[in-house]
Amino acid sequence: MSRSIQALAYARQSALTTEGGAGLLGLETSGGLTPAGREAHPQFFAGFLSAPQAAARGLLAVADVAAARYYQRTLRASLDPVVTAGGDRLRFESFSGCCGVYARLDVLPEGLDGADTGHGTTNVDVNNPLREALSRLGGDEPLHLRVGPDELAVTTLDGPLVEKKVPLPDRWLRGFAEAQVITAAFDLRAELPAAEAVRFLRSLPRTATPAGGGRAALWVVPAGRTLRPTTRPVPGAVCLPGPERLAALQRVLRHATALRVYGPAGHDGATTAAAWEVAMPGMRLTLTLSPEPARGFSGEGAVLEALATDEAAADADLVSVLLSWEPRIDIADLAAQSGLTPQRVRAALTRLGTAGRVGYDAADAAYFHRELPYESHRAEARNPRLTAARALLADGAVHLHTPTTAATGPGTATVRSGERHYQVREAAGGVLSCTCQWWADYRGRRGPCKHALAVRMARRDRTTTPSHPTPTTTATTTTPTTTTAAAAGDLR
Repeated sequence: MSRSIQALAYARQSALTTEGGAGLLGLETSGGLTPAGREAHPQFFAGFLSAPQAAARGLLAVADVAAARYYQRTLRASLDPVVTAGGDRLRFESFSGCCGVYARLDVLPEGLDGADTGHGTTNVDVNNPLREALSRLGGDEPLHLRVGPDELAVTTLDGPLVEKKVPLPDRWLRGFAEAQVITAAFDLRAELPAAEAVRFLRSLPRTATPAGGGRAALWVVPAGRTLRPTTRPVPGAVCLPGPERLAALQRVLRHATALRVYGPAGHDGATTAAAWEVAMPGMRLTLTLSPEPARGFSGEGAVLEALATDEAAADADLVSVLLSWEPRIDIADLAAQSGLTPQRVRAALTRLGTAGRVGYDAADAAYFHRELPYESHRAEARNPRLTAARALLADGAVHLHTPTTAATGPGTATVRSGERHYQVREAAGGVLSCTCQWWADYRGRRGPCKHALAVRMARRDRTTTPSHPTPTTTATTTTPTTTTAAAAGDLR
């Protein structure tokens, strides 16, 4: 697994203190991006929370996921959550160390008690003393939240007083991109009222999946006001692989007003990802699970088609300059501003998502803008299948057949890979199938294989790229990191 060392520098430790009978929760920030550019310690919010205990437990749940590994638990994982201020809400996000669980706490306008919210993205310090203090927070105590240093800290800051150096696997960066594309295809599949939500979540098994990942997936079927577990993927069922991975939701059950489940509209019996959202007063906590506990989001391949096209790359440059940390991105509005079709705007947003610059909120059925505070562009550069496809193309290993004979048929190609030759054929809907083992194993459920990607690129190079508006500027972001050598496995 390829890693870099991510250095997070904070003015001081985040802390929960008491003053005048009110709790003061100060979350310190590190290396944030704002509309004004990069700031060492940006401040995004200062005000009271309308549901302080629910917010405290929701933040703890996000931190729980950031510190957890639900597969190969012997390896440690810890990365401070990312917070994005969207002008009217705060979003706290994290990924598990195994890259199989994506957590997000959305504190909505009604949860921020009318206080002004800034714009930007940064990491926030969540340390062990803070976790203990948040766990003890009483239900009747008012809570003032500050995201970023106060004015006194800004004026007296000479340098970072707290520095954390944490390993940042490349697959976590790819996970942010893949989760965005996968959840964009989700629909609301079930909704449970508070009492049924608590009963159902507390009834789930909490034992860990065996190291081999061999346990059969659990499925649930809407049944009146609740969900009925089943071991078979019957029509209308939603996949729940590794139910113990929902453990972080236990933190907020006493504040739950509803449970909503989002997933793909259909399935062919294979396991799928799904998002589980607990609604609370003024906020919601969502855990998105990968299709299998042993299968992180980073290898799902949902973004590969977008990465393989120059058109989407150019369109993404144009769309990127129109984003401004919107909590809900309006596709039609972006299309009108950019002169692109809605379809091309969506493809551009997918492309931006590969750099962590766009997320997707299934509850709003809308994209949102963020800028990850680390080298998110590596998610594209170090995608093994994409890199291998480009190498095949550069090596002249792709031969496109002219569809004029019965022997070749329409839309076929041959790809030489090592000593073998693979046949790539275009099926209905433009899907490219292949005779390789990857296609035989997954049938497109984890994106195209490297041979199909190489064919897609070769076809693109053969044809004329459609015209598109010329962007005036390009917004790009990089974050300095100290890179260390590590063995890199082929995660496909």
